[in-house]
Amino acid sequence: MRHIIYNILLMSLALTAVQVSAQSIDPTITYRDGSGEEGSLAAGDTYNGSAPMKLTCTANPSGYDDWTSTYEWRFTIEGEDAPYLIRYEQDTEYTLTRGGSHKIVCYATFTKGDMRDEYTEEYWSYDVQPFSIGVESSKLEMPNIFTPNNGDDYNNIYRAKPTYKSIVEFRAIIFNRWGTKLYEWHDPAGGWDGKYKGRDMPQGVYFVLVNAKGADGRTFTIKRDVNLIRDYNQTSSSTTPSE
Repeated sequence: MRHIIYNILLMSLALTAVQVSAQSIDPTITYRDGSGEEGSLAAGDTYNGSAPMKLTCTANPSGYDDWTSTYEWRFTIEGEDAPYLIRYEQDTEYTLTRGGSHKIVCYATFTKGDMRDEYTEEYWSYDVQPFSIGVESSKLEMPNIFTPNNGDDYNNIYRAKPTYKSIVEFRAIIFNRWGTKLYEWHDPAGGWDGKYKGRDMPQGVYFVLVNAKGADGRTFTIKRDVNLIRDYNQTSSSTTPSE
């Protein structure tokens, strides 16, 4: 009889241990950066990308269904002590537009009667490391040639060079040589198709004016000519008309 009671006690302790070990948080962050790159990060992971960078932060608590919970997502720039942002939701979204290295943690506290579990400063200092997300230095260049012809699908839109990074404000305007405004766009991924009021503009020289701002505070003012060429065919030339 004693052996049976002893075995029952052992099983009870084992079940309790399993239940306790099942209680945890497992924060993750999914991102989409300004260059269209997407991915998912676990605590301690590092990622460097272009702004604006949209983050979806998820706490993923486990085993605390009937507990009272509080959350603090803390966003801090490396080199600064105080967070520049605190969000109090279990799951939250935020878009990074500031240059630098962002350290992100999820503080969580769970209470049930006299029981209390905390995932706060000590947890993030010793058990796991913060998320580390870097917003790269801004960069922006505009080409001086594009070829919106009907012979191929290459270089048909005049837009920023694909090497742009961390641009958070953007405005570009196309003018003809008489100063008439032909087109305007506000996203570096967008561009001009060589038309005005639905009609193809003739081959010739046009002008672009760009005003932009990077996540790191850098400003860009670009004025340059734009050569619109309609009889160019990429398959018949080894020269790339994008510089």
